[in-house]
Amino acid sequence: MSEKLRQLINSITPPDEVAASAASQHLDQLTKPPGSLGKLESLAIQLAGITGVDKPEFNHKTVMVMAADHGVCEEGVSAFPAEVTQQMLYNMLSGGAAINVLARHAGADVKVVDVGVNADVAHPDLVSRKVRMGTSNMAKGPAMLRTEAEQAILAGAEAVAEAFEDGTRLFVTGELGIGNTTASAAVVCALTGLEPEVIVGRGTGVDTAGLARKIAVVCRALDVNQPDGNDALDVLTKVGGLEIAALAGVILGAAAHRCPVVLDGFISGAAALAARALAPASAAYMLASHASDERGHAAVLRQLKLEPMLHLDMRLGEGTGGALSLHLIDAACRIMREMATFADAGVSDGQGAAQR
Repeated sequence: MSEKLRQLINSITPPDEVAASAASQHLDQLTKPPGSLGKLESLAIQLAGITGVDKPEFNHKTVMVMAADHGVCEEGVSAFPAEVTQQMLYNMLSGGAAINVLARHAGADVKVVDVGVNADVAHPDLVSRKVRMGTSNMAKGPAMLRTEAEQAILAGAEAVAEAFEDGTRLFVTGELGIGNTTASAAVVCALTGLEPEVIVGRGTGVDTAGLARKIAVVCRALDVNQPDGNDALDVLTKVGGLEIAALAGVILGAAAHRCPVVLDGFISGAAALAARALAPASAAYMLASHASDERGHAAVLRQLKLEPMLHLDMRLGEGTGGALSLHLIDAACRIMREMATFADAGVSDGQGAAQR
């Protein structure tokens, strides 16, 4: 492991328990029965602990879309050809993708980072951090070099650092890359020991024969490469993707800057497992946005011990579920800042006495 990556990992510290406790006490003073806002209250407490502020506010939010291609596409694991990655990249950069619409609706920016698209892409709004022109076919050998996996992780973390300097205080993980549910499934299986039959899903919508082929490809990749489940870098190197590694870097970078990082779906979940394996303390900074309809996502959330905010049967990726969950995060923050206490409102508390 490079010294730079080691320093990033070591910079991640536990949440602020004092701020979390202050948030909890404030919630109990608000004009409502204790705990009656359910998960909004636990969300508010977690956000306070992450930021160190008992009433946090996120005026600048950014969806970090990491984009890359996958050599495993040559095995026929996707319903779409590999060149769709580049085509969708331009669509996203022009503001026409689903994530652009949902991010605008949530008041969030979209930052697109090329860490491994298999083409020379030029656009004024694209952040170029290309490590290589896509991964190699993991069904035949390692997806990339270990140094390349590290480079991709650091690219994600550096993109977060730049956005933080520009004012972002909350991050959403997003991705783009045909074939990335196949690589993500292999990463999840390697890190958890779960079987491909349990984790591999239909991704872009492959039929039953395509699903069987996809499972067989993941099995072959795991057998050919023998990734070490106790070494997240080895897993990312052998069966990962450049954008998956970069998303792990986004998570680590957000945690290092004491910012919440909202996980999108299955691919983000695979990256989160890798980030947690590299830096266990990073898990406290993760928020699960939604329960993806991709088959393996529920198992990933169980492994991460996270509960999703939304259940909408979505499986698009891009950060779309994460963008939708921002409305709930804003709601939790506004409750903390704007709701009256018993004393403020002159309302009797649970003991029957007016708090004024």
